[in-house]
Amino acid sequence: VCKLPTSTVATCSFRLDLKTSTKEIFRRADAVCFDVDSTVIREEGIDELAKFCGVGDAVTEMTRKAMGGSVTFKTALTERLSIIRCSREQVNKLITDHPPQLTAGIKELVDTLHQRSVKVFLVSGGFRCIVEHVATQLNIPLHHVYANRLKFYFNGEFAGFDETQPTSESNGKGKVISMLKEKHGFKNVVMIGDGATDLEACPPANAFIGFGGNVVRQQVKERSLWYITSFRELLKELEKI
Repeated sequence: VCKLPTSTVATCSFRLDLKTSTKEIFRRADAVCFDVDSTVIREEGIDELAKFCGVGDAVTEMTRKAMGGSVTFKTALTERLSIIRCSREQVNKLITDHPPQLTAGIKELVDTLHQRSVKVFLVSGGFRCIVEHVATQLNIPLHHVYANRLKFYFNGEFAGFDETQPTSESNGKGKVISMLKEKHGFKNVVMIGDGATDLEACPPANAFIGFGGNVVRQQVKERSLWYITSFRELLKELEKI
């Protein structure tokens, strides 16, 4: 119920059955994990940081490769940050001057999930300082945020990133979901996102929903059993309960 192998040639009816099964898992999910960049928010946080620091073009191309799955996530993250080399002051100013923009419908969707006692988590390859700002806007507890941590020297200069965080590497989001299932006993966990790192988190997620409302990653679209372009599609599904 996660994705079709690239070598699989499925009949239309078979794929429809799997899509129906994915919808059913979503309707009875006890936890939903959202990617953040280009999913919950309209932009890629690391690309916005790169633009702010004057190295946007070089970093955007690396992001495209990382989201398409052509290079490992940790390699792409390391290379992009080595170009950006942002200071703590630059990060704080970015959040103040250009706060992340929520994707249409996400606030209503998260509110609806919360009303139904579904636990909502943000699982991101982006930076915790930015993702926490998003979580606050959505009333998501900060201990439900899993993201990468930037490191700075005492004078505020860039010192790298915390490589011990599971979200800093490929398959990291899957590791977070496995941990959540073990810790909380969740039976049905759904992963929603736009990129290859989200797709590969299922399994251990019980279902994956591809999101193309901000950007379409062709590999993800082709391999998603249920691919949406608006969060209102998920709201409509919840109304069936």
